[in-house]
Amino acid sequence: MAEGYHLGRLGGTGYCRAGAGPALVLIHGVGMHAGFWAPQMAAFASRWDVVAYDTLGHGSSALPPQAPTLEDYAAQLLALLDGLGLARVSLVGHSMGALVALEFALAHPERVRAVVPMNAVYCRTPAQRSAVAARAAALRAGAGELGWRQAAIDRWFGAPVPPEQLETAAWVGAALATVDPVGYARAYGLFARADAAHEGRLGSLAMPALFLTGEEDENSSPAMSRRMADSAPQGRAVALPGQRHMMSLAAPGVVNDVLGRFLDETVLLQAAQ
Repeated sequence: MAEGYHLGRLGGTGYCRAGAGPALVLIHGVGMHAGFWAPQMAAFASRWDVVAYDTLGHGSSALPPQAPTLEDYAAQLLALLDGLGLARVSLVGHSMGALVALEFALAHPERVRAVVPMNAVYCRTPAQRSAVAARAAALRAGAGELGWRQAAIDRWFGAPVPPEQLETAAWVGAALATVDPVGYARAYGLFARADAAHEGRLGSLAMPALFLTGEEDENSSPAMSRRMADSAPQGRAVALPGQRHMMSLAAPGVVNDVLGRFLDETVLLQAAQ
């Protein structure tokens, strides 16, 4: 563990914490763990109190229920914030973590200064929904572990993986290889069916929201981000050129710059109010 980083476990949730300042909480997607956010923790710990944690069924955290809901994942986050004494935070969530961040922000607006749903899914097309449901069914059946891992890498980085991304893709593949298969299958099943969970609800999102994705992310598309941003009173959408689903690892400098400007703006804005 690098100097200044604290690894802990609170109420069944594993987490990593570093830095000082306004609180920033990072929520990874399905198949990852808190270490997914290493580039962001390194970039923001000089000015923020940064917490990255393992969601239910991942890393060192407890398994979710057999048929989990977004409310279960939001409850995990609430318990963690209460346990760490964090009254108000900015949230950044990736992929399914974006769904969790939105669920928490809608349920507990007084606890959230700003929210960044990154590479979020929203109201998939019938073809997209069918494809992700098939993947979820295969995971429940325990079929083809190596096959689904390689398929995930192909979706997230491109096939073939660009040479400059081979090392990053290898790290993601190693993370997928260590995930608890039961936790992964349960979480992915929720991810497969929760894309419309916030349809008709984003009009009550009570804080600044940056819907951030990559221009080449086909499954968490720019069109999805624009639709969400259009529905949120303080929403904006940004699609990063040339980026796909794992852009926070593949292009951390670009992502961190966009995140930093948005998060700093929200802190300054609210301090002036």
